[in-house]
Amino acid sequence: MAQLNQEKCVACRADSPRVSDQEIAELHPQVAEWKLISEDGISKVQRVFRFRNFAQALAFTDAVGTIAEGEGHHPRLVTEWGRVAVTWWTHKIRGLHRNDFIMAAKTDRLYQETAPGRE
Repeated sequence: MAQLNQEKCVACRADSPRVSDQEIAELHPQVAEWKLISEDGISKVQRVFRFRNFAQALAFTDAVGTIAEGEGHHPRLVTEWGRVAVTWWTHKIRGLHRNDFIMAAKTDRLYQETAPGRE
């Protein structure tokens, strides 16, 4: 199986299937630092990334935005001093799709490669 961070997102429609519990059990360990959360009955994955200052957090936010645009799949990004909370879910299906785990893995890779001096 390919690394999640090397996969591409597929276009979703409103009738695209959400990931099953079995698929979550397979995919979540590959992005183990991400929390599975539920907001208003919608399953999502979320992780908080830490930085030394606001400038680094803002640069990371911008970089996540760039990869999101490239994949056509967009997260919620909350940028604060020294931290960025990233939340992925698929809006069209109001839940989790494989794309969300792919993007979580891509976000992890981006953090590892581009976050100098992170905490």
